[in-house]
Amino acid sequence: MTNIKDQIKAFMPYPDAPVLHAAHGPLQGLSFAVKDLFDVAGYPTSAGQPHMLALSGIKTQTAPFVQQFLEGGAQFIGKTVTDELAFSLNGQNAHFGAPVNGADPLRLSGGSSSGSASAVAHGVCDFALGTDTGGSVRAPASHNGLFGLRPTHGRFDMAGSHALAPSLDAPGWFARDMGVFKRVSELVLSESVAAKPVRLILAQELWALLTPDVQAALQPALDALTRALGKIEHAPVLNVSFDEITMAFRQTQGWEAWQVNGDFIRRYKPMLGPGVAQRFEWSSQVTASQYQHAQAVRDSLKQHLTHILSADAVLVLPTMPDCAPLISQTDAELENYRAASLKLLSIAGLCGFPQISLPLVQRQGAPLGISLLGLPHRDALLVGLAEKVTQ
Repeated sequence: MTNIKDQIKAFMPYPDAPVLHAAHGPLQGLSFAVKDLFDVAGYPTSAGQPHMLALSGIKTQTAPFVQQFLEGGAQFIGKTVTDELAFSLNGQNAHFGAPVNGADPLRLSGGSSSGSASAVAHGVCDFALGTDTGGSVRAPASHNGLFGLRPTHGRFDMAGSHALAPSLDAPGWFARDMGVFKRVSELVLSESVAAKPVRLILAQELWALLTPDVQAALQPALDALTRALGKIEHAPVLNVSFDEITMAFRQTQGWEAWQVNGDFIRRYKPMLGPGVAQRFEWSSQVTASQYQHAQAVRDSLKQHLTHILSADAVLVLPTMPDCAPLISQTDAELENYRAASLKLLSIAGLCGFPQISLPLVQRQGAPLGISLLGLPHRDALLVGLAEKVTQ
C-alpha cells in the first residue's frame, strides 16, 4: 500500500536517519517536518536543487532553529520539498516534483515552503518549518488553509540554512490547529502569546488590488476580526507606489540571491527549472546602484509604516490576491498571479515586520488567508490576536 508521505509528494526521498528529541518538553507529543533548506544531522540539504544535493554530503550538525524544536520535545519526521533554491512562489519543483495542495489537489500548493505546508495540511505532522523571503510561508499558508507566521526579520538564527536573500530571509512555521500553533509559537518566541487592545487598520491600497469577488469572499474574515478585536479603520498606508515597492523588493532579492548563488551557478552551470533560471538570469544583471536605490525606497517605506503602526496599530491585509491557482493554468497566468502576489507580500519582507496569515474563509471551495502585520517583535501579539479571533 502506498504511504501517504509518497502520495502527497511533500517529502524528500531520503533514507530515514535517527534524529533525537527530548523525551519531555512543551512540544511533547507533536511531530514536525523541516523544509530542505535547513540542515538536520544525518541528512543532506538539497535546497531543492540536484547539483546542490550532490555537493551537500550528510550534515553532522542540526541548524539551531530546528534544534530548539527537538529540545522542546517535538519529533522530527522528515525533510520536505522546497521550490528550487527557494526562488519561486508556485510550489512546483522541476526536479523533485510538486507537493499536493492539502486543501484542493487541483490547485498549486504555493512555495517555496511547499512541502512543509502540504505535509501539515494533509495531517502527516502537527506543524512544519519553512522560510519566507518573499512570501514563502504566507503564500502556502493561505493556499493550504493553515496558520503561518513570518516572524520579525533577524529575530532567529539562520545558521545552518541555505540563504536566498539574507536581508529578507526569515524562518517560519505552519500548523492546522491554533492550539498547536500557539504551543509552537510560545516555545520559539520565548514569550507568552496573548492578545491586547489594538487599533486595526485595513490597508486601503492593498484591499483595492482585489477583485470584487475576492473582496466579498474576505468580508466574513473582516467581520470575524471586528467581532473579536473591535472596529477596523480604513486608511491609506503607503507612501510609495506599488511599482516602486515591487521593484525595490525584486532588486534587493535579485542582488542578494546572486551574491549567494552566483558563484555556484557560474561554476557548475546546474540545470535550473523554468522560471527559476529566468529569475537568476535577471538577478545577475542587477547593479550595485540599483540595489542601493532599492534600499533607499525600503528605508522610506519602513519609516513611514513604523510611524503609522507606532500607536498600537496592526495592519489588516489580504495574504494573497486570490485562492491558489489551478494547476492547469498557463505559465503566463501563473506569472501574472505571482506579480500580483508580490504587491501584497513584499511589504513585510522589505520592512522586516512580522505577519501572520489566518485561515478564516474560503472562495470557490479553496482556502483564502487574511493577514495581520505589526511592528518588529510584536510576533507574540499577532499570534495572540489570531487566537482570540479563532476562539
